[in-house]
Amino acid sequence: MEKNWVIKEKGDPAVVKQLAAALGVPDSLAHLMAQRGITTAAEANAFFNPNLDYLHDPFLMKDMNIAVDRISTAVKKNEKILVYGDYDVDGTTAVALMYSFLREQYSNVIYYIPDRYKEGYGVSFQGLDFAYQNNCKVVITLDCGIKAVEKVKYARTKGLDVIICDHHYPGDEIPKATAVLDPKQPGCNYPYKELSGCGVGFKLIQAYSRVHGIPFSSIFQYLDLVAVSIASDIVPITGENRVMAHFGLKQLNEAPRTGLKEIIRESEVNRILSIEDVVFKIGPRINAAGRMETGSKAVDLLVSSDTALATGISKEINNFNIERRNVDRTITTEAMRMIAEDQRSVNARTTVLFNPLWKKGVIGIVASRLIETYYRPTVILTESNGFATGSARSVQGYDLYQAIEACSDLLESFGGHMFAAGLTLKKENIRPFMDRFEQYVNSTITEDQLVPRIFIDTELSFSEISEDYFRVMNQFQPFGPENMSPVFVSRNVFDTGTGRMVGSSGEHLKLDLCQESTGQKSYSAIAFSQANHFEYIRAGKPFDVCYSLEMNEFRGNRNLQLNIKDIKTPDSK
Repeated sequence: MEKNWVIKEKGDPAVVKQLAAALGVPDSLAHLMAQRGITTAAEANAFFNPNLDYLHDPFLMKDMNIAVDRISTAVKKNEKILVYGDYDVDGTTAVALMYSFLREQYSNVIYYIPDRYKEGYGVSFQGLDFAYQNNCKVVITLDCGIKAVEKVKYARTKGLDVIICDHHYPGDEIPKATAVLDPKQPGCNYPYKELSGCGVGFKLIQAYSRVHGIPFSSIFQYLDLVAVSIASDIVPITGENRVMAHFGLKQLNEAPRTGLKEIIRESEVNRILSIEDVVFKIGPRINAAGRMETGSKAVDLLVSSDTALATGISKEINNFNIERRNVDRTITTEAMRMIAEDQRSVNARTTVLFNPLWKKGVIGIVASRLIETYYRPTVILTESNGFATGSARSVQGYDLYQAIEACSDLLESFGGHMFAAGLTLKKENIRPFMDRFEQYVNSTITEDQLVPRIFIDTELSFSEISEDYFRVMNQFQPFGPENMSPVFVSRNVFDTGTGRMVGSSGEHLKLDLCQESTGQKSYSAIAFSQANHFEYIRAGKPFDVCYSLEMNEFRGNRNLQLNIKDIKTPDSK
């Protein structure tokens, strides 16, 4: 698939020069810092040396004092508390965090994760009935609840006080809960708006600890859960998230809780864990429990201190993940066939597919996979409880939420954000929705938005690449949204003649690249799914590459490697 290369704007040359001189680094590294808003040596020090002192006062969050007071009263009166969270990674880590912390204070606390298939996302009437039937007096919702206006009203009729901890954007009306903790709600002056759901939960236990004289060192242990949520929920790794992710990764690598230790073992990650490892190895396994059976399994694992029990649950969850991969591959193949056999779908600006037999827990993954081939806004629907329900994914720069909102009269419910959303509609409205959604997207999307883009930080000469360069660049970690691993472009490179196709089907390229201007110094490179360029490359002709730098470790040997994102030959520019 053709990709557009977009080179980011350069920082102020004077600032870059000054920063490079002050820090003793090459201009290209100073340029990377300036792109991330670092313009002084002091800001660089704060960026490269995260400190827990940089965390904000939790009481700056609206309703925090009310939430702490209500939990304190519940503990004092021995009222039962229900910790309620969503079934994804952010929700289950948040529930594990809150439940484990409260259990250290007293025993009258239980947790609940809704069933994806029977109850759907967010606060459910069934969950509130469970709280009432189990004599709970307080319900703490995590990673959900900010739009649960009617559910909160229902809870009040049952004598339940609800404390909402959420990070999603609210609707037109804020639920009339006992306390609402959400930095995105109107009137909340909390300085950092991009916390994960688990991050909001952490701020609550931080506030509670301050009031009750619990030292911060006692809650530091929960940052491994926060780091997993930050990575898996794809929130910006800036500000407080960067600090918590930094220390959470440290905890994850040095002293993870029993459940996470077992997941890491099952993941077979035999190196220092990075955010990328959490995203692709740890998160999917936690998510698999809610996708294939129940998210409660994930919480059972994350709160367990019994190694034997955790090992058993972790193996079960790993099997769920294997099953999930098989199911989503099967559904993706079926979906691709449906598109290929429908001329309308082939030529459309959107993909909307429905199959009542598809598994609800994996259709979001399928939507993302389809975008890899058909790069356009995509909605995948299946049947659940008599309705068509589905997941939607967008392409870079296009506001999917607005497009779905334009079809709201055809929907029973919907929610989400610019790049991902969920929706439910009557089955008879599927065809009208397909037509309306296609019409709206066709009239609002640009041609550029229908072509994948690779954002490039800066141009780099091979002569600048070294282990010292990589070492400094690697201190930009943890990488993630708004602080992605740098992507470079190098022009007029050649393969030294050792390049070959690799992979089970020869779909990848393993190359050794040099640039004439660097005195023929070469670097190994891997280019996944780009074997279509092999004939051109092995002819010894020049081409351009965009890539990230990584340290490849194999059988005890370490060497710098270019992970090539895309290749452009003169014919493809």
